[in-house]
Amino acid sequence: MEHMRDITFTKLSGSGNDFICVDARDGTYDDLLGDAARASTFARVLCRRHVGVGADGLIFALPSEVGDLADLSVRFYEPDGSQAELCGNGTACFTHWAIEQGMVAGAQVRSLTSAGTVIGKRIDDVYVRVCIPLPESLRRGLEVMADDQLFDCDFAVTGVPHLVVYVDDVARVDVERLGRVLRWHEHFQPRGANVNFVQVIRPGEIALRTFEFGVEGETLSCGTGSATAAICAGLRFGWDRALLRGQQPTLVRARSGDVLRVWATIEDDGRVSELCLDTIVRVLFRGTVHPDLAAKALGQAPAPAERATPNET
Repeated sequence: MEHMRDITFTKLSGSGNDFICVDARDGTYDDLLGDAARASTFARVLCRRHVGVGADGLIFALPSEVGDLADLSVRFYEPDGSQAELCGNGTACFTHWAIEQGMVAGAQVRSLTSAGTVIGKRIDDVYVRVCIPLPESLRRGLEVMADDQLFDCDFAVTGVPHLVVYVDDVARVDVERLGRVLRWHEHFQPRGANVNFVQVIRPGEIALRTFEFGVEGETLSCGTGSATAAICAGLRFGWDRALLRGQQPTLVRARSGDVLRVWATIEDDGRVSELCLDTIVRVLFRGTVHPDLAAKALGQAPAPAERATPNET
């Protein structure tokens, strides 16, 4: 972007997780995205609440880098400016937006992410389903000492790393304090992990609160966190076969009040062979960034204000 131009966007919510979506398919943002420092600044400025657009993340739509093997390439940025491999709710929002904007034909989007190709589809007027990468580095029964407490946890990477911490009552957890301590725990260095506090309500239903890295705070929902928590809880507590074989969803009650649905197929040996997430997607608004904020995001000086000419008397 040699010269500043309008930055248009759509803001969407995935069960309370909100994102700024920007169409970069025409090459307008190629120079920006080719410069890691500038792209980081752009994301930080736009995602900052109260003085920017405000969001849990920024998502760019780009042409597919693998031809017909994907419909679009996707670039995710966290509010701290770091690039994320994947975001479950973000992919759901991206899917809805791409379909609505006519970027694809039909009701399905194959999105190429840094974590692989993720398939999303609109399944009704409320939910969008995304099938995310299968969990890796699964560690069950992990004991973590933090803040003078011993936490019974599970851990897995579902595109991004997630710690699952089991608690009796999520409403009473100091997520900001404990989440920050566990997020940077020595077990998960150097990068750290997202921290999911899970309360089992009944078999097949959990309540979840998440401290997300990159956001560095609690979010109202987390898609990959919901999926990770659902499969970890199902394995740990030996839930009904229908829940573990993809015949019924695990319900995840998010801080936003929305209920996400996780469909998992877990084989007899504990291997997860399919993992999909249903998220409620809402379009919040569309807009154009004010020139002064755009200049700040692009690292340019704002245009000087025109001086008023006094009326002659």
